[in-house]
Amino acid sequence: MPVALITGASTGIGRELAFIAAENGYDLALVARTAAPLEVVATEVTRKHARKVLIFPVDLSEPNAAIGLMDSIGKAGIAVDVLINNAGFGLVGKVWELPDYQQMQMVQLNIGALTQLTRLCLPGMVERRLGYVLNVASTAAFQPGPLMSVYYASKAYVVSFSEAVHNEVKEFGVKVCCLCPGPTRTEFVKRAGMGNSKLFEGGHVMSAAEVAQIGWNAMMSGKSLVVSGALNATMAFLTRFAPRQMMASIARSLQETK
Repeated sequence: MPVALITGASTGIGRELAFIAAENGYDLALVARTAAPLEVVATEVTRKHARKVLIFPVDLSEPNAAIGLMDSIGKAGIAVDVLINNAGFGLVGKVWELPDYQQMQMVQLNIGALTQLTRLCLPGMVERRLGYVLNVASTAAFQPGPLMSVYYASKAYVVSFSEAVHNEVKEFGVKVCCLCPGPTRTEFVKRAGMGNSKLFEGGHVMSAAEVAQIGWNAMMSGKSLVVSGALNATMAFLTRFAPRQMMASIARSLQETK
């Protein structure tokens, strides 16, 4: 049976992608920091879709954790057909005031682990001339983000990396897509300390299920990049024409708490 490896699978977009993958005939290898939430997802998926689910409690913000994960995947006899790099987090605050170790963990998770997992899964996909990769970035990728400077920069990397690799592997039948959600109702908001941010006001906040389905459909259709939601896509497009520092000021105003 084909297998989908999904990071950050215990909540939010990752959790919803697990159900979508199972519904589409994939067995699952689910990754998150702790086992208990993964076990809940695994039980629900098995009950609803009767798919085989393996869980891997791994903290991918630790250096070389991705390599250890892929060693475990190999020992379990799993060939990854779909890789979904969803794990990531952000922090609100001035770059010199936020704890250094937390920012380095963010870089490792948002960039390092994503890059390593993509690199380690691609050889098998290229050899089989079949495979899918979905890297979850953000609309934050399209402008500088004062008060979340490292997070915004990490997501810009994900977009650039994904589009480049999409070009490298397309001749081998492998599809790489980058999903850029806008504001979405997930645990991300709480962990980032954005509960009172203006960015999450109003009715433009999408559900994790909506975003996950958009990402899955785009990956399967071979798109290199997709922004979830018409409003988010329009705003991302318009950033190309505005002065960078003006966009930085707008982003800062949205990050500031009420």
